[in-house]
Amino acid sequence: MSTVQGRLRIAVQKSGRLAERSLDLVRDAGLRVVKGNNDLLYRIENYPIDLLRVRDDDIPTFVADGVCDLGIVGENVLDEVRNGGPNAEVVMPLGFGRCTLKIATPPGLDYAGPSSLQGLRIATSYPKILRRFLDEAGVDADIVTMRGAVEVAPRLKLAAAICDLVSTGATLEANGLMARETVLDSQAVLIKAPTPPEAGLQHLLDSIVERMAGVVSSQGAKYVMLNAPRAALDRITALLPGAGSPTVMPLSGRDDAVAVHAVCQEAVFWETLEKLKAEGASAILVLPIEKMM
Repeated sequence: MSTVQGRLRIAVQKSGRLAERSLDLVRDAGLRVVKGNNDLLYRIENYPIDLLRVRDDDIPTFVADGVCDLGIVGENVLDEVRNGGPNAEVVMPLGFGRCTLKIATPPGLDYAGPSSLQGLRIATSYPKILRRFLDEAGVDADIVTMRGAVEVAPRLKLAAAICDLVSTGATLEANGLMARETVLDSQAVLIKAPTPPEAGLQHLLDSIVERMAGVVSSQGAKYVMLNAPRAALDRITALLPGAGSPTVMPLSGRDDAVAVHAVCQEAVFWETLEKLKAEGASAILVLPIEKMM
């Protein structure tokens, strides 16, 4: 339960790769953010909600301890700070902030799997996750914990390998390293406290979660409208990516064709449109979706 009576609290990253996307999600969920007198606490103008902007590694603790009711954090951070006490509950993945925690080594190190790390020193900012990975692989290696610039450790002879977050791989390449092994695939997730908010705020919390789920569902989704010959309807609907059951309606004055409307949860490429046209579809429209519930 949030420590502030009568108000929900949501924790987001103050700065870093998830900060702006987290604020975008909050705004897209219909919450009007008003900056406060300090950079730590923002207010939501249209609901009794406070937005706490804090360090990313504080977010899981704030939510697990009930200081905040909800939080947006990377899976990598959440996994690293988990302990034996009460933990925040993952509500849903959010589809942004994707990255991978990888083992990387200089090209000169002969790597043939995790066993190649036996007896080596490995530098990382995620010692708990790395230790779990090594234990599961049956590898005994020394872990050097660093809080930044992990990629320079091999060059400085601090470690023979590293375990670090990789988005594009450009930083590894610039430091003469090669990605060898995936330790964890990560993205931003919505988490909630293990204890419910006060009774009067439960409906609001559920509403915020549902809105955020709608925003996430609409990311990349498209609304497709087209006309289809009845004889080719099954083939055409099978080509619509992630559409589920489309809406099929009669066309005025035509018995041989129908109108098809579908929400496509997967990407709609030009190749898809060409295949639809080849099956006899016409008047094909692809529209973006702003919100979906």
